[in-house]
Amino acid sequence: VQLVESGGTSVQPGGSLRLSCASSQSTAMTYCMAWFRQVPGKEREGVATIGNARTTTYADSVKGRFTISKDDARNTLSLQMNSLTPEDTAMYFCAAHDSLRCRLVSDDFRYWGQGTQVTVSS
Repeated sequence: VQLVESGGTSVQPGGSLRLSCASSQSTAMTYCMAWFRQVPGKEREGVATIGNARTTTYADSVKGRFTISKDDARNTLSLQMNSLTPEDTAMYFCAAHDSLRCRLVSDDFRYWGQGTQVTVSS
């Protein structure tokens, strides 16, 4: 499975951004997809997951600001990010797996994209 992220860029605090992840595998058939993020020198942090029934989970730090979704017709995963703060600056990764659990644990995920950089700065 190949995952390719796009949409990362620099944005001012309070702004919005939408990330996309194109999957080579049918997203309708993928049990769990997620977004993670990582800052240099820190551990990778789970941001949001979406299961094949479209159930979602979010990290407390992004609840109410970020929305994960997927378009099964286009095999694309998205992350809508609103009210961005400098603390959201990170490399954002798309991930997927076909195991039984869908949770924000990076070790559960077998497939990863290369990442897209998001920088929030004035």
